[in-house]
Parts: sequence; structure tokens; C-alpha cells
Amino acid sequence: MNKDLLQADTAPRNEQDSDFSKIIDAGISRRRFMQGGATAMGLFLAANPLGKAIAATHADSKLLGFSKIPTSTADTFVVPEGYSAKPLISWGDPILQGAPAFDESGMQPALAQAGQFGDNTDGMSIFPLSDDRALLAVNNEYTNYKLLFKHQGKALSHDDVKKAQAAHGVSIFEIKRTADGWEYLADSKYNRRITANTEMRLTGPAAGDELLKTSADSSGTNVLGTFNNCANGETPWGTYLTCEENFNGYFAKPGGGQDKHLKRYGIGDDSKYQWYTSDTRFDVNQEPNEPNRFGWVVEIDPMDPTSTPLKRTALGRFKHENAAVTVADNGHVVVYLGDDERGEHLYKFISKHKYNPSDKAANRNLLEEGTLYASRFNAVAGDVRGTGEWLELTFGKNGLTPENGFNNQAEVMIFAREAATVVGATTMDRPEWVAVHPKTKTVFCTLTNNKHRGKKAGQPVGGPNPRAENHYGQIVRWKEANGDNSAMHFKWDLFVVAGNPTVHKDFYAGSANINDENMFNSPDGLGFDHDGRLWIMTDGAYSNKGDFAGMGNNQVLVADPDTGEIRRFATGPISCELTGLTFSADKRTVFIGVQHPGEKVESHFPAGGNSKPRSTIMVVQRNDGGVIGA
Repeated sequence: MNKDLLQADTAPRNEQDSDFSKIIDAGISRRRFMQGGATAMGLFLAANPLGKAIAATHADSKLLGFSKIPTSTADTFVVPEGYSAKPLISWGDPILQGAPAFDESGMQPALAQAGQFGDNTDGMSIFPLSDDRALLAVNNEYTNYKLLFKHQGKALSHDDVKKAQAAHGVSIFEIKRTADGWEYLADSKYNRRITANTEMRLTGPAAGDELLKTSADSSGTNVLGTFNNCANGETPWGTYLTCEENFNGYFAKPGGGQDKHLKRYGIGDDSKYQWYTSDTRFDVNQEPNEPNRFGWVVEIDPMDPTSTPLKRTALGRFKHENAAVTVADNGHVVVYLGDDERGEHLYKFISKHKYNPSDKAANRNLLEEGTLYASRFNAVAGDVRGTGEWLELTFGKNGLTPENGFNNQAEVMIFAREAATVVGATTMDRPEWVAVHPKTKTVFCTLTNNKHRGKKAGQPVGGPNPRAENHYGQIVRWKEANGDNSAMHFKWDLFVVAGNPTVHKDFYAGSANINDENMFNSPDGLGFDHDGRLWIMTDGAYSNKGDFAGMGNNQVLVADPDTGEIRRFATGPISCELTGLTFSADKRTVFIGVQHPGEKVESHFPAGGNSKPRSTIMVVQRNDGGVIGA
């Protein structure tokens, strides 16, 4: 990318256009953009057609050194020629001493699950111990009752609820490289399960607030557990960040009567997981503040299995996808955060204090104090690039006052969604993973999809969300002013717009770097490797028909951010999501998560035969021992 591409947004409009005219990587093809005709997209663009075309992608990337693979509908994990993949660990494998092996009967008690690898692997990070040993910290987002219980969840006992709670959270375990590849060590002293009942501590501006106090915790600082842990992050000082996403699905307010806060966060009179039937803290009528203790980013020290996880309230409460951490040139730590729901927002946290690279211990509380911001994207109507700004979420500023329902900074953090609305943040198409380029510090975010775009109040078509009833998704990227990740202004464009050019001829065909050999839908997971390859993971429709004809199972793609070229690297088994991505220190192994195989269509991954499908982490290596993707 041209380093001068996105400078401070104080430049005159013609200078901004000059910058963007230099883009040679994947943007929006003007031809495709304008082919919508009388569709909703075409009607939107009629008043203000694009002034300039962004050049098409160059399909000659020197960064991508593997052969692209075709789509697949097979019940297996497929990688390119010259690569191999094998399972590392699956749901139910024992990781604590004395834990039993996985039993397919669904009859194992809660105690067994508490010592086993949790269900539905998601975001993960690796923490090296030596050249051949490391720790993996892995999110276990949720569990499938039809697989977890012999009765398929139809009559939950108290122990059943405890078992479900034990399948959630985080699994930390040691891995070792052997002559046969990487293996996990079931008896390592580092191994740990963090579940929905693990003791944790709330820190930061909301800790101790009246809205966080319960009958079991009059201090408002001590909380049990974490769950629906979606994606992740890792800090320069060696800690793991796990992010609580759809926490609302665990709480219920029987009889109704939800206030505006419960409605905004999606808590109804019943819940999917039914924990409230035997655990009163999930019954909002009995514990009205308990939901406020979830929806946070949790910091964990993976090296100390006795350490207390810390919920960092300074990073705001919403349905967190991941936490992308970088250090700005001025030394302040910056964390980018997406709220994964249709019509919600993108956020940025800037630490109050600076990172000290020579003293890890001094950095341990950097996420306890700082300022949270929400993003506003600006664009001329019909354009798919523009400027943006970060709007401060601080009590007393930007309308965050008692008159608008906020009495202190704690309430701004607890109800961060509502605060972002008050300050005028842009509603987005489900902002999921955020990734920061390791060299240029350009930021990318997957906007997975949004069936409400253009149909629901407050979700207009335009800017980084350019399609109505968007079921394919896109990836937005931005460069902060002067390359400073702590800046308050940025410039943005769309790196790729997913679509299906074999079905559509209008803008739903996708951007110029989408073709019949790399098309996909619903980009979700996102991450960079050391050399700057952008890894894209999907969690979308796998019907392989209609709008999704030819797309097959969910997949992993790799993009060159400079040329815009995108190639398919892996495909997953039937009815799965591919999510979670981390690389060994020598960059010669990539670990990829396979979540919920067989969720809607029968699968027997990974064991085959008539076995139960099990969420699994795959180990992918080059047969010649080379660097992954090179």
C-alpha cells in the first residue's frame, strides 16, 4: 500500500481523491458498483455515482506462495497441495490430571467436562515456552445440547446445567513439538480450565458500582465466570484477552417487563441455555444486576494457572468479538473492538499510561485506565471511501450526561452501546474481528452481514455498509491520521466486498477482487501473520445453492493487502465455522479451529465412521517444513 494513502483528514477533498486514486489494491470496481440498475443499490447510487474507479486487483502476488484450492462440500478439512493437516485436540479430550477420556454417550457428569477441553473452539493465541513447547489459550464459546447430553437438552437437571457451564469458557494447555508434529500434553502443570463458575475480579471505572452488586457480591467487584467467549487478543506483556459476546442468551426475565437496557442487550423472558431454571443468578427477576457483570473483555495470565482473571471494564460492555492490541508510536496501548450485532458499533480504547517494553510487570494494569471511543464513518453519498473520527465516550462529554441517562463513567461503560448511540457513532454490518497490519499499522475489520441494512431504523445504506439486506459481508480498512493509531481521525475504504459473481451481475457479485475461484460469504475471523498476509475465516451460509451456489463449506482465505489478491487456503467439514487462528513462533505451523461441525447437517468430523462431530483444533504445516503461506 502507498504509505501516503491515508493521512490526516484535514486535507481538501481533491487531495483526498488524489490519494485514493493511487490505490492499486482491492477496492470496489466502478463497473460492478454501477451495474445495480433499478435495484436498491442502483437507486441509492443514482444521485451520486462514483467519481473515480479504484483499480482492479493484481493477481500476481509474490506474498502468496501456495496453490489456491477449490470449494468443497466434503466432511473433511482440506489444505493446499504440499500441506498437511491433522487434529491436535477435540472437545472432550482430557487436559487436567485425572480427567476421563471423552465419552460419546452424553452421560458424563459435570465434573468430567470440567477437566476436559471445552466445546466449540473459537479465538486462540499461542504463548511460547521454548522452541518446541508452548501454551495454547483457546476460547470455548458455547455448547450444543444435542451433542452434550443423551437427552439432547430436553430435561436439564442441576448437574446438566453445571456440565453446560463447564463446557464454556477458556482452555489453556501445553503443546509440544515431536517427531510426529505438535501434540498436547494432558498432564502439564500449566493446564487450566476457566469456566462459567471460575472466580474473577472486575476492574476499572465500573468496578464497585451499584449496578454491578448482587446478593452474593456486595462489593460489585467479584464475579463468577465467563461464557460465550468468542474471539480473543493478546497483549505485548504476555497476557490473553478473551471476549464475552452473546452473554444475553444465558439470562432470562420470566414474565417479561424488560427495561430499555435489557432490550438493547437482547435479554428476554426466556433463554436458549435454560441456566436460570436451576441457577438463580441467571434469573433477572432474582438478580437484576447479574447481566451487567458480563459482556466484558477478560485478561488472563496463561503462565500462572492460579491467577485470577480480570474483567477490564474500561474497554466497555457489549457483545465483544475480539480485541486487537497494538502500541501506538507514542507508547500508548490501543485496543480495537467490534460489537457483533447488526447495527452496532466499532470501538477503540487508548490506555492512560504508556507501555514499558523493558518491564512487563509495569504493564499489567494498562487496560484498567484509559479512554473508550466509538467510530463515525463519513462518506459522500455513493462513495465507498471516506474519512472518519473517533467519538469520546466519557461522562459529561458528547451528550453523556444525566439528561441522557448517564450518571457517571461506570454507567457509560456498562451501557456502552447506548453511549455510542448518543454520541452519533455509525451503525455497522456486524463488526467482528479486527486486525492491525504488523508493519503499516493499517486496521482491517470484517463486517459479516446485515439482513436489516436498509430496512430497519438507524441502519441506512451507505458508506462502509453499501448494500441493503447484505448477506455476503465486506471488509473495511482504515489508516489513522499520520499513521498514529492513537489519532482521532482516519481515512477508510473497503478492501473487499464479498459476493457471488456466478449468480449476480450487480453489486452483489462483489468487488473486483472476487471471482468464481475465490468467492465467499460472511467473513468473520481475521488476522495477520508476521509477513503481512491477511487471513480471512468465514462463518456463513453453506447451502451451496441460490445466492450461495458454488461456495461450498466455510473456508479460510489469504489476501495480499497490497495487490488485493485473495486465494482460498483451506475448507472445513460439513456445517462448520472455521474460526481461531494462531501461528507457532517459527511461523511454520498454523493452528485453525473447526467449530460446530454437523451443527445443522450431519457430520462425523474428525473421527469419521458413526462418531459424534466434535469441535477441533487442526495443526497445519508445509510438508517441506517451510513458512506457512510463503
